[in-house]
Amino acid sequence: MAEPQPQQQETLDDYRGLAGLVRLTARLRGPGGCPWDADQTHESLVQYLVEEAWELIDAIEAGDRAELIEELGDVLYQVLFHADLAAHDPAEGFDIDDVADHMSAKMISRHPHVFGDRQAESADDVIGFWDDLKAEEKPHRTSVLDGIPAGMPALARADKVLGRAARVGVAPAAAAEGRADASGEPGPADETALGDLLLSLVAQARADGLDAERALRAATRRLEDDVRAAEASA
Repeated sequence: MAEPQPQQQETLDDYRGLAGLVRLTARLRGPGGCPWDADQTHESLVQYLVEEAWELIDAIEAGDRAELIEELGDVLYQVLFHADLAAHDPAEGFDIDDVADHMSAKMISRHPHVFGDRQAESADDVIGFWDDLKAEEKPHRTSVLDGIPAGMPALARADKVLGRAARVGVAPAAAAEGRADASGEPGPADETALGDLLLSLVAQARADGLDAERALRAATRRLEDDVRAAEASA
């Protein structure tokens, strides 16, 4: 009887490029792969997706090329992992090619000034196209606030809500009433000064036993209430 031949060891050369990484993801989740990978679900991976996104932001802000390559890869792997999960679930039944096709169709649709006969002279024109197209694609969204993720960090969410509120002419109470900083000093001149101001506000809140994150979320919700009231009365 012939002796069984040893299995050839796989190397990086077997999994180079984007297509190779797709195969590697399937290999790790498939028979004879990694038990941890095989046990994961969309839900169990959420924490890792959030962590990888923040690590990518750190790499971008650090300006480190090697870190940027690594962290982009980590985020990409999360996308491939979720797509592979779906490819092996009959209830979902899509793979990474379906994800890519959907994104290509979306980008072509969202860029009529590139792939169609619309004219765009500025970035503001492009944003206007996007708003119109999103309204057509998602007619169930009846408020400018629809689609803003509830789980966004408080500061990022406040910025997003402020932008949407401006579309319907609604401003935060302090701005609407013309209230200025109590010191009478002009606002911060750049991001460094703004960062220092925000940090000092958080420090003051902490000293006073207040939760700055919760306070900003509450203020944002009040602004959202004002926006929805304005939309209802329009």
